[in-house]
Amino acid sequence: MGQGPFSTGHFTACAFGGAVCCSVTHGATTPIDVIKTRIQLDPAKYTEGFIGTFRSVLKAEGRGALFTGAMATAQGYFVQGWFKFGGVEICTIKIAQGMDETAAYNARIPIKLGAAAVAETIADLFLCPFEACRIRAVSDPTYAEGMVGVGKRMVSEMGVVGAFYSGLGPILMKQIPYTMAKFGVQQQAAEMIYSAMGTDPKLCSGSTVMGISLTSGVAAGIVAATISQPADGLLSKINKKGAGGEGGIFTRLGRIAAETGFKKLCLEGLPARWVHVGTITAGQFAIVDLVMMGVGASRFHFKKPE
Repeated sequence: MGQGPFSTGHFTACAFGGAVCCSVTHGATTPIDVIKTRIQLDPAKYTEGFIGTFRSVLKAEGRGALFTGAMATAQGYFVQGWFKFGGVEICTIKIAQGMDETAAYNARIPIKLGAAAVAETIADLFLCPFEACRIRAVSDPTYAEGMVGVGKRMVSEMGVVGAFYSGLGPILMKQIPYTMAKFGVQQQAAEMIYSAMGTDPKLCSGSTVMGISLTSGVAAGIVAATISQPADGLLSKINKKGAGGEGGIFTRLGRIAAETGFKKLCLEGLPARWVHVGTITAGQFAIVDLVMMGVGASRFHFKKPE
């Protein structure tokens, strides 16, 4: 499709760009995520919506509470972003290279969705421990000093698997549909914009490419946030101390889901998550493109054969 060759340097640039963009956007928006998590974990207490909850936490606990888990978030999403964006790029290109151009173009949506699912599964194995520590710290600020302290205490109480991977099921349920929607919608939204403009990314300036990445990223973020909202609520609740009672992970998840109800799982904290995910998704696609342009590379895109 007039692109490549795709060397190790190309994939490394994409992986590094993904690591930077995920770390920066998730780390910078930690206050939004803290408020969203508080609403999900204690809806009876925080009944004033996003702004009201923000003011309540700020007044009661100070600014520091809004950045609880910021370091764990930045570190976790640096690792996750590396495997996510790098993995999606590798899988997309390798699958497309195994087909003729017309077939690859016609199958571009399932190719992207499959690549996103594979990459996200691998990335979540690295992200899960960081998310477990972050959620425990947000739900109980007095639990331990610092993220390392939180992790050590959790392991001493529950063991490595129980401490760090109780939320693996929910995180996969949340992140895989989220990432599939994120990359699939962004790809198609960007394609529609370029088509309407009658141009191609290779013919556009860097600022135009970034602008289109931001616009398509917002649309992708809103769709992805809505699809993954129920699993996000379960992930927040499963890492709260004592959540779901005794028993295995899936038994506890079942109890939490029954107690919360499907409607609340879908809607609690959703407006805050639209703001959060819409912002970070738009920023991620713009930053990864910026980083790659800085080293003379660009993400692979499907182009209709002449």
